[in-house]
Amino acid sequence: MRTAVEMAQVLADNPFPKAAPNRTMAVFLDRAPPTDTLAGIRGRKDEEIRLGRREIYIHYGEGMAKSKLVISAAKAGTARNMNTVAVLARMAAEA
Repeated sequence: MRTAVEMAQVLADNPFPKAAPNRTMAVFLDRAPPTDTLAGIRGRKDEEIRLGRREIYIHYGEGMAKSKLVISAAKAGTARNMNTVAVLARMAAEA
């Protein structure tokens, strides 16, 4: 669960602001990603990954359809692309 302020911060913290928002995801976690999150990644091709406060940001360079990326820490979260994050942040701010 995120407050309106926290949702706005997730959007502002996107480390890939120039990337296509439909190819950039925020994986929402209940707590900070484990320190070994990046070491445990498998199947990485051209994806870029950055850790946030309670998020894992992923930019799928060629798209998600053929990606074999596995991030064990992401299994405990829920992912939304940055288009959806922007809409949710706007809706939360208006509520």
